[in-house]
Amino acid sequence: MHRLFALLAAVMLLTGAATADPASWKHEWPRTDFTRKSVASWAEIKSGGPPKDGIPAIDAPAFRPAASETRIAGTEPVITVQIGDAPARAYPIRYLIWHEIVNDTVGGVPVAVTFCPLCNSGVTFDRRTAHGVLDFGVSGKLRNSDMIMYDRQTESWWQQAQGLAIVGELTGARLRQLPTWMESWATFRARTPGGLVMDQPDFPRQYGRNPYGGYDSLERPFLYDGAPPPHGIPALARVVRVGKAAWPLTRIRAAGALTENGVTLSWESGQASALDTASIAKGREVGAVRVRDAQGRDLAHDVMFAFAFDAFWPDGAWMIGR
Repeated sequence: MHRLFALLAAVMLLTGAATADPASWKHEWPRTDFTRKSVASWAEIKSGGPPKDGIPAIDAPAFRPAASETRIAGTEPVITVQIGDAPARAYPIRYLIWHEIVNDTVGGVPVAVTFCPLCNSGVTFDRRTAHGVLDFGVSGKLRNSDMIMYDRQTESWWQQAQGLAIVGELTGARLRQLPTWMESWATFRARTPGGLVMDQPDFPRQYGRNPYGGYDSLERPFLYDGAPPPHGIPALARVVRVGKAAWPLTRIRAAGALTENGVTLSWESGQASALDTASIAKGREVGAVRVRDAQGRDLAHDVMFAFAFDAFWPDGAWMIGR
């Protein structure tokens, strides 16, 4: 599997560099305004393999009571969205790893629940903007190995890890990240007995299987040619990003809880890595993190790979405890 990723990366780097030009994209993206961009060079954008919508986003998914769901193993990760008095909703990574974006509405708030497997970035955005409510799809393009989303209204391109429009009419616009988190299915079910879970989509996919077997054990990420992270942190080590600061997950796990920079980060066991073994449920223990402010309120954050934090926040603070 590691050799396969290396071969694919080499091929895609060669072909991607040759086709990183709006002239070659226009037939697929006739509505995208390529005269507007914030990326320094088109060469930063590479094809991830699938075409536009080749990875199909999910719109208005069906839900079922958490107590009635029997297909999901307790160790599997879910993204929990809890807004106002609406019942908490769990979005299983077993579905997001195949679809990457879910457009939904929770407690009256239009949201985009997103997961980029290549960066382990699982963040939820408010779809309301100054330009109206946007719906998102998967472009099939990558930058720094991170998914580039697109909005269906203007077909502008958005960097998933940052929630930032980088190409097109809305270049420079930013989505508001919501304070959601990733936890194990067993934890969600025990904590929110009245909660809801996204039902299995009606697509021919091997839900519960990880198509990126062994990915988070690689030395280098797929289609990434940037420098390794500082401080000797492995490229695919998980860090917890809060704003422009990142804490190594290993440090939080060792401490159990840390309070720094005005936030408290706590770790608990029971959650498997979705990017380890072929079966998500059998992935190695990585645990789950909650991030709260001084008043105990949940804060927006992301548990992402170290290389992605370094790529998108090059001036960010590394909270390594030295």
